[in-house]
Amino acid sequence: MVRVQSVDFTWHAGMAKSRRQMSMRSLHQAARTLHPESRILEVSRMSDEPLGEELSAFNLTLAHRKLRREVSVECAFQASKVFERGGPFTDLLEVKPGDAKRDPRLQDSGRLTGFHFVGEDWPNEPLTAFYDWIYINALHRQPELAAAVTRYDIFTDIAFNPEKSINCQAGAVALYVALVRRGELQAALSSKEAFLRVEAAASVKEDGQGSLF
Repeated sequence: MVRVQSVDFTWHAGMAKSRRQMSMRSLHQAARTLHPESRILEVSRMSDEPLGEELSAFNLTLAHRKLRREVSVECAFQASKVFERGGPFTDLLEVKPGDAKRDPRLQDSGRLTGFHFVGEDWPNEPLTAFYDWIYINALHRQPELAAAVTRYDIFTDIAFNPEKSINCQAGAVALYVALVRRGELQAALSSKEAFLRVEAAASVKEDGQGSLF
């Protein structure tokens, strides 16, 4: 359903947005040599397209009746983590996304054992299932963004490092588009169990320096 393809590209070291955008453009240039007919979108705050910035997990928000507030995908994800010695830390719903991601309790509470979100428990397996569930639900509830993203074929996240992270916003967007194009979105979102079945067979992953979803 989602293919992760490795590509080589020129990396421009540095944390500044301008440097990351240089790397992103190099990645996209390499991608176009492999897929010249495809439309490519960077999904992060480093994107040079407004749509890509809006789709960042720091910017994309989720309105849920049980939350009684609108929160970023990032805050919802971090606030739902359950560890051996603590969590979920629901106060992270009230802070900025960057602060939620850097909260020391997320590092000091032992092994991640699962997630708890609006009264429902989620397992650690498949690895990206809960993150993708949160992200796809948030995207689906914003029709303009959801419609716009289906016009693209390839998604990247230049800040994603597969050696340090598991969840990727570009991967979540790719899964959303795949489900829409296959006519399977409503069925996948009908229940936790249905979504877990989708995730179990969603992607074939490859190792490499850069990834296209």
